[in-house]
Amino acid sequence: MSRVPLKSAREIEIMRRAGALVADTFRVLAPFVKPGVTLKELDRLAEEHIRKAGAIPAYVGYGPKNNPFPGTICASVNEVICHGIPDARELKDGDIIGVDIGVLLDGYYGDACTTYTVGQVSPEVQGLVDTTRESLKDALDLVKPGARLGDIGHAIQSLAEGRGYGVVREYTGHGIGKRLHEEPTVLHYGARYTGLKLQPGMVFTIEPMVNLGRPETRLLADGWTVVTADGSPSAQFEHTVVVTAKGHEILTV
Repeated sequence: MSRVPLKSAREIEIMRRAGALVADTFRVLAPFVKPGVTLKELDRLAEEHIRKAGAIPAYVGYGPKNNPFPGTICASVNEVICHGIPDARELKDGDIIGVDIGVLLDGYYGDACTTYTVGQVSPEVQGLVDTTRESLKDALDLVKPGARLGDIGHAIQSLAEGRGYGVVREYTGHGIGKRLHEEPTVLHYGARYTGLKLQPGMVFTIEPMVNLGRPETRLLADGWTVVTADGSPSAQFEHTVVVTAKGHEILTV
């Protein structure tokens, strides 16, 4: 018996609206992602937009009571893989920044991430960003009833590692709904034809984190910021997706 909650049509409609707000927040931020902007300013813009829409930023206050996450967005620059804290750092030409946005709207969550390039980036960094984006697309293309989670992980791993990149193991995709993190756990590596069989009504995120160098990670002393162990740049893309009767629907577009 699957422990993965299946969403009703009513729940999916609410999550569709939450996902649309996440996507719209990226649209609002995009023109400001340029050299000289601070991570705090991007965070402020995102929070204002989300609250104006009648939703709640999902990440502010998330986590342990003695160390809750302090930002509306996760702002992960260059070697930061995920959970970067938005601070007074200014972006500069050649940076990349992964912006992860979550919202709570009418009791349900939406969650997505995109990696922006800032100014002119090097060809090797652009290749990393492009490959990470492509790996998410390849994985999403496989989402349908009867497919397995291992198929998703295999698609990401085979593309990224086939091009010489490292796929992060410790941080994963996840089910999502009334809680930000539900079953199932969605690995970004694996073997085809293995793992949970997908059913209509399952809603989860796929969010590959791919490093220019080795896949190993390191957690900083703040308890949140995760960086590449070798200092190489990292990129991430994420969507929330629902399995439908005939395939899938991406909720965060």
